[in-house]
Amino acid sequence: VQLQASGGGLVQAGGSLRLSCAASGRTFSTYAWFRQAPEKEREFVAVISWSGTRTVYEDSVKGRFTISRDNAKKTVYLQMNSLKPEDTAVYYCAAKVAGWSTTNYDYWGQGTQVTVSS
Repeated sequence: VQLQASGGGLVQAGGSLRLSCAASGRTFSTYAWFRQAPEKEREFVAVISWSGTRTVYEDSVKGRFTISRDNAKKTVYLQMNSLKPEDTAVYYCAAKVAGWSTTNYDYWGQGTQVTVSS
C-alpha cells in the first residue's frame, strides 16, 4: 500500500494550490490531510468520509480549504485557496482502513512541501 502526494509548491499569499494523494493497493474508509511546519508538531488539517458527505476542518483553514475524494481513482484532494504564509508546511495525506478519526491513521504519504510567500 502506498500513498503518493503531489501538488505542493511555492505560491504567493492569496494564491491557490491543489494537493492530490493517490492510493495504491486498496481502498480506504477515511482520508485526511495533516501538516507540519518547521519546529512545530504535526497538526490535523481536514478529514473526509468514504461518501464524501462528512468533512471536518481545522479552524484556521475553514472557508479556505476544501477536501474531496474520487473513490474511482482512489485519490483525495485538498484545494487550498487564499493561502497565507502561516500555511507553509509539509503536507501529508493519511488513510484509514475503517472507521473515522482525526488523529489515528493506518497509512501515511511521503509529504509535499507548500511554501507561501508574503
